[in-house]
Amino acid sequence: MSASLYVTPYPENDTIPTGGDSLTQDLNVYYESGDFAWILTSSALVLLMIPGVGFFYSGLARRKSALSLIWLSMMSVALVMFQWFFWGYSLAFSHTSTNPFIGDLSNFGLKDTLAAPSVGSTKIPDLLFCLFQGMFAAITPALAIGAAVDRARMLPCIVFMLIWSTIVYDPIAYWTWNSTGWSFIMGGLDFAGGTPVHISSGAAALAYSLMLGKRTGYSKAAGLPYRPHNVTHVILGTVFLWVGWFGFNGGSALAANLRAVMACIVTHIAASVGGITWCLLDYRLEKKWSAVGFCSGAIAGLVAITPGSGYVAPWAAVVFGVVGGIGCNFATKLKFLTGIDDALDIFAVHGIGGMIGNTLTAFFAADYIAHLDGFTEIPGGWVNHNWVQLGYQIADSVAGFSYSFVMTCIILFIMNFIPGLSLRVSPEEEDIGLDDGQIGEFAYDYVELQRHTSDIAPVESLSGDNQNSLKGGEKSPGEVV
Repeated sequence: MSASLYVTPYPENDTIPTGGDSLTQDLNVYYESGDFAWILTSSALVLLMIPGVGFFYSGLARRKSALSLIWLSMMSVALVMFQWFFWGYSLAFSHTSTNPFIGDLSNFGLKDTLAAPSVGSTKIPDLLFCLFQGMFAAITPALAIGAAVDRARMLPCIVFMLIWSTIVYDPIAYWTWNSTGWSFIMGGLDFAGGTPVHISSGAAALAYSLMLGKRTGYSKAAGLPYRPHNVTHVILGTVFLWVGWFGFNGGSALAANLRAVMACIVTHIAASVGGITWCLLDYRLEKKWSAVGFCSGAIAGLVAITPGSGYVAPWAAVVFGVVGGIGCNFATKLKFLTGIDDALDIFAVHGIGGMIGNTLTAFFAADYIAHLDGFTEIPGGWVNHNWVQLGYQIADSVAGFSYSFVMTCIILFIMNFIPGLSLRVSPEEEDIGLDDGQIGEFAYDYVELQRHTSDIAPVESLSGDNQNSLKGGEKSPGEVV
């Protein structure tokens, strides 16, 4: 989304807010049809990622809460699109705001959002940029809301997603990608969402887990070592995410050009290397090959490469995959140091992975890679001897994490005192599961009526560091249905 660096708008269709009069002129002539096709396709690919998040989380969770996580991811699509249409897009990408922290409401209800060159790039119009960016806005709370697993009420979850998107996501997107945002002006490099998407959602998930409290039966020493109830769902979700990430990162070039191709290549390399790295780390513990471990590593690699995907060379993507896989794998143990029940390791993968990606971008961002689109100019990172870039990347990461974490805690604290918006389900509903207690439907018909605790791995069967990672080579007794 940084393609707008040092680019001036086309004067021919930027004289009025809508970009021209469609009744008297062909507004398509200012843009390339190939750019339209690629960004429309990328928008659909990012949309595909959102149910992918749901399936990934659902597979990792317990069977009796599996459907609730898929339902929440789909609700994120609908709720955030409503918010994005009315005020979200304007707050994040208004043309007229000069505030370094948040936009204005000049495009409320998509007013004047038509054919004028977008804030993101003069290569595509406002309307297309709005569609593409709306998918990013929708997937971010979907990533965070996995923290609701096993113990959160659904109504407060959906109210939270609306409020959080407005108060947290929109300002961070604005300061990162809008040319008047403070991080953009400072010189922070974030191609596709290291801070607005991953660090913010990871911080929000950590805060949500903290405010909800631990699941019943949680042990600080061993957590609740529930095995992923459906590894097929985990793999299916990973496939959706991996494929969709080509649009997520490749589409962020905001045009069909060599920079988009490079972003896709480095994305694929980092995911592959990340999957191998995590798998090897888990193999050292159990001497068994973990499918869940591979999927977790692939996601870690994808998260890490996101901020740097339009700035780094293919050889650097290997470093992103290795460091992302190692860093996120060991970060799954942080919840035992903090005592926060981050059930699905969202902070470990997205929060820490985003910070790793932002930091590595400072080292490996190259000016010639950014210029593959033909016009973007950056001073680069350490490979171009631009040493100060590390400070910019750290400042952006710390600001994004701190703002998201603190604001999420405040939002949830206030909501919990509002009648009807208490965050946590009753002990009875937690016992029967969110699918039964909150939705009234089941991922697998009525299987849960026969099964409550047989999917837990006894603490005494866990050994070494393996007990610290939800996704690392779990051992458990055979499934009983």
